[in-house]
Amino acid sequence: MRIITALSSTLDAYSESVGRLLAWLLPLLMLNTCVVVFLRYGLELGSTYLQELSTYLHATVFMLGAGYTLKRDGHVRVDVLYRRMSPYRQAWVNAIGTLVFLLPLCGYVLISSWDFVQHAWLIREGSAEPGGIPAVYALKALIPLMAVNLALQGISEFCKSLAVLLEAPAHD
Repeated sequence: MRIITALSSTLDAYSESVGRLLAWLLPLLMLNTCVVVFLRYGLELGSTYLQELSTYLHATVFMLGAGYTLKRDGHVRVDVLYRRMSPYRQAWVNAIGTLVFLLPLCGYVLISSWDFVQHAWLIREGSAEPGGIPAVYALKALIPLMAVNLALQGISEFCKSLAVLLEAPAHD
């Protein structure tokens, strides 16, 4: 039981660290968006680089923050029945959902995106727009990284559910 709890705590700490680090990108994203709007509508100037930077920052926060959001139970959940269940039954739902849906999805995303990302890195894919960010390959690398981060937090959530199931009476 201690191993399960220690693993979950370690993975939670990792997700928490990633989430806190990503939070620092949000003020930068807001500032960049304001600059883009001011340039476009105030000065009638455009900057492909700054526009793409908003996309890159948003994608980074969204993709790498998925595990943190799972840790904080921030993903959408249809809980008409779930909220009325006992903690023991919720743990069963969470454990089964993690094993049957979440982890296989993360594995699929990781495997299916690998060649796509590898090719982008191989050719050092850049922006199709003149003046854009010459690092599309880095943006595409967020796809398998998201799958890994989400899977790691999924393992943590499974460990938490397993701990509840092992501690609770089976007759609940």
